[in-house]
Order: sequence, then C-alpha cells, then structure tokens
Amino acid sequence: MRLKDTGLTAQDIKDKVNKYMIETYERFDFIAETAKDMYIYDENETPYLDFYAGIAVNSAGNCNEKVVEAVKDQVGDIMHTFNYPYTIPQALLAEKVCNAVGMDKIFYQNSGTEANEAMIKMARKYGVEKYGPHKYNIVTAARSFHGRTFGAMSATGQPDNACQVGFGDMTPGFSYAEFNDLQSFKDACTENTIAIMVEPVQGEGGVNPATLEFMQGLRDYCDEKGMLLLLDEVQTGWCRTGAVMSFMNYGIKPDIVSMAKALGGGMPIGAICATAETAKAFTMGSHGTTFGGHPVSCAAALAEVTELLDRDLAGNAKVMGAYFSEKLKTLPHVKEVRGQGLLVGVEFDDTISGVDVKHGCFDRKLLITAIGAHIIRMIPPLIVTEADCDKAFEIIKASVEALA
Repeated sequence: MRLKDTGLTAQDIKDKVNKYMIETYERFDFIAETAKDMYIYDENETPYLDFYAGIAVNSAGNCNEKVVEAVKDQVGDIMHTFNYPYTIPQALLAEKVCNAVGMDKIFYQNSGTEANEAMIKMARKYGVEKYGPHKYNIVTAARSFHGRTFGAMSATGQPDNACQVGFGDMTPGFSYAEFNDLQSFKDACTENTIAIMVEPVQGEGGVNPATLEFMQGLRDYCDEKGMLLLLDEVQTGWCRTGAVMSFMNYGIKPDIVSMAKALGGGMPIGAICATAETAKAFTMGSHGTTFGGHPVSCAAALAEVTELLDRDLAGNAKVMGAYFSEKLKTLPHVKEVRGQGLLVGVEFDDTISGVDVKHGCFDRKLLITAIGAHIIRMIPPLIVTEADCDKAFEIIKASVEALA
C-alpha cells in the first residue's frame, strides 16, 4: 500500500499510530513504504541502506523476487486450512529444512518466541516421561534472550530486562549459568536438570559468540548426563553466521534447534527441528497451533531457503562478515568488535552511546540497531557487498565522530 493511494499525509499515518496503537518500540521517524534488496524507501522514495534486515529476517534481500512470486502463487491456490489436511508447501519445506540442517523432524510455529516455547515444552515433556515427574529443569545462560511468552521469557537470563519486569513470578524450572563458562553450567545442573539451552551467539545480550571449547563441552556433558542440548538459532540460523546453522561452525549437533526470522524471508514462520528420539515427546494433542505451517508462509520459506542455499549466502556472510568486522575495528572509541558471519556487534567505550550512534546513522540514511548502553549491532541482508559495507562503515564512522 502506497501513501499516495490513501489520500493521507505521512503525519496522518503517524497520528493514527499514536492514537490507536499500543507502542512498545522506539520508532524510526519515517514511513517504510517499499523495499528492495539492500534498501528500504520512504514515501518520498528516499533510500535507506538496510543493515538490520527486519532484525535478521530479510536474508536473501528485501522483497526477494522468488519469495514474492512464491507468495503470490500460493495465495491464489489456498491461503489457510489448518493442519488437518496435508498441504504441499508444508511437506516440501519439511524435507528441505531437515535435510539442510541434518535433523530428523520439524514442527512449525509462527515466530521465534513460539519456536523456543515449543522447544522448552518438548524438552520438559521428554524429561518427565523418560525419567520422572521432577526431571524438567533447564539451565540457560545469563544475558540470554529467548522471547516474550512466559516460558521463553523465563528462560531469558536477564532479570532486570524490561521484558521480565512487572509481570510477577516467572515460570519455574529454570536456572542460569555464565555464558562461555562450562564449569558454571555444570555447577548449575542438578539431578532434576533435563536440558541446557543456549544461543550460539547471544544477540540481544551483546553479540557474544560461544567459544568452540564451550559448545563442544556442552555437547559432551549433555551426552554424559543423558541430558538434551537445546540451541536457540532464531537469529543465528539460516546462513547468518557463515554456515547454514551456527551449530555447524562448532562441529556439533543439538537434540532440538529452534529457528524463525530468516526462515520465512519476510513472512511469519518459526519451527523446531529435533532428533527422531526427542521428537517422540510430542504426541497427538500435546502441542498445536492454528497458523503454524501456514501454506503461504511455508511457500515463502521454501523459496527463501532455496535462495540462501543455491546462492551460497552462508559463504558470502562469512567473507563479508570478516571484511566488515576488520573495517569496524578501525572506528574511533571502539572497545571490541564481536560476532560471527554477518551478525556483528561493536562495543564502544563509555563516552559513546550506542543509541546515539544508531540515531546518527539514521539521520545519514543507514538503518542499524543498538543494544545495551554502548553497543550497536549490524545484521544486513546476506546479499551485502563490499561496496555496501564500505558505505555503511563511512556512515557509522561519521556518526561516531560527530559524538566524540
């Protein structure tokens, strides 16, 4: 929908949002009207270089032509039917995903939070049914972020975060350990622990990648204790980190992995993939969803995944991520550059506000995100080029220098 077709002004749209919508986001002060590849355009066709990709969603580019075409084709055939009949996009996507990530079974959800909720439920049910009624505790990491439903929110290791404050008691059954500290996780486990749940790279927690020793150690410890390893790859999955899934960078395999964001190429979809043994915990009626496996979302996801794999965008993420990270290290006031592939964070010293850098970039027509007091995060479409990285770097540099 274009503003010119509504008879309204840009301010009219903003006024309607302010009047009718419950706002929990700090808005960029522009209307995102169209998008293509590496750019988002406002109602005046002003281009904004997109280095946040809908928060790691539009990985094959904004409005990827094959994804758009798949959506148009599927909408004309069947838009929704629930999960009683078989649908073609569900079946084809299930095969494509399971083969690509090396897992046995998939269960569709609508979002990353729902995927993590399903992963938690599957692990708890597996533990209770296999070992007894008290075997449902899960250890997660401090500074983790797993979502905003009560289970996923309780798994999040940020007790002072706004996503947890003011909602009363969290869901019981979770304890927390220090990320990248294997002994801390071992110490946090008890006889009632059924699983360890981590992000391979903590996104909202500051763009903190797991070490090889830590991830392989968690896998070995879970095997030793008969526990499950749960990996939240909602943000890291689907070629973002230089591999199809981030866990492949560590030479391990989880018992359950969650995914969303880039999976749908812009359409809402989430999923968990599990080993055949773990998946047995979900039986008829034990879990469900009205819209999970939505035919249009599955058709979009099938096109998106095909694009990501056929164009080796994981390879591009690895190369461009390394190139961009090296340039970012030369910024003034940089304390550390962290990340994996094209999930890149820059932490500045105490004199530079990440939010102020974000706003400075926006004023210069670059879209990035800020996390924490002094950290910015870049998660561009995986089609990004050296020229795009150079342009983004110069804008970030100018924004930092204007604050110094």
